[in-house]
Amino acid sequence: MAKCDEGYRCEVCGDDVAAIEESDLYLRYVLGEVPLEWLHQLPERHIRCNPALAQYIVHPRFPPVVCEGLFGKSMLDPAFVAAEEERVTRGYRRLLALPRLGLSVPEYPLHVTPPTSAE
Repeated sequence: MAKCDEGYRCEVCGDDVAAIEESDLYLRYVLGEVPLEWLHQLPERHIRCNPALAQYIVHPRFPPVVCEGLFGKSMLDPAFVAAEEERVTRGYRRLLALPRLGLSVPEYPLHVTPPTSAE
């Protein structure tokens, strides 16, 4: 996605990242984890090739991914896991919608409004 003339090779498996819907880099950008200025500098990979993030996607179009070890969902607090599933799945739904939304790249990220304090 970032290097138009070079293609987009996954740094993990070596296969092409053929569409934005498969892109871990763009998912992390949509989630606000990657600044716009870094998109052309960071390596690409498939979402499924980043199990620490992919395990939180709960969507019919995305086969479940298991992350082994200390960062696996089974090792983490259930409330944290539920919040991450909501956040990352929301980002994935946005990623799936991007090709038909007609947005510019700076408009891709989700904007999370911080909660206001009750007065």
